[in-house]
Amino acid sequence: MSTEDTGTSLFEDPDEALREIAKNPAAYAHYLADFHRVALDMQAKLEILQRETRVHCRGTRVEGDKMGQAFLRSFPVEKSLHDILKNIRSLTAGLEKSAHKRYAHDEKVTAVRKQRREKEQLKERKNDPPLQVAPENREGQDSRSQNMNYGGPTSIYGLDRRESA
Repeated sequence: MSTEDTGTSLFEDPDEALREIAKNPAAYAHYLADFHRVALDMQAKLEILQRETRVHCRGTRVEGDKMGQAFLRSFPVEKSLHDILKNIRSLTAGLEKSAHKRYAHDEKVTAVRKQRREKEQLKERKNDPPLQVAPENREGQDSRSQNMNYGGPTSIYGLDRRESA
């Protein structure tokens, strides 16, 4: 069997689909939602099993039992199911949290890109400030407005017949 005929390798990567899911936050959330549904279904069925096991084990009495011995015998079974349910509850909470964290990661990545772009633009402006165009010298301006610019008097003694402030 030749790989040249089909165009695919004999040993395709089985994790390729999961890589694609990991890249897309919506697909990631959808994939985890499937696991979440299964875990919630398991949780519901195990809760029913826990209740029925408790009723059966506590109700099973042996001749000569004293008060509370049936409960003590059933306690390890009930505790094991309780621990399993506790783990499934933490699993479902973890699945939800993971989907939210995946979305938050993408939002943070885009925010970091934006911040770095802004920082780079500020750095460019700082290093190469834009040249400001000098105002055009109009011939129609009166001499008084020209004197108020940098070429005007620098002290009160150089005012030449002007009124003092």
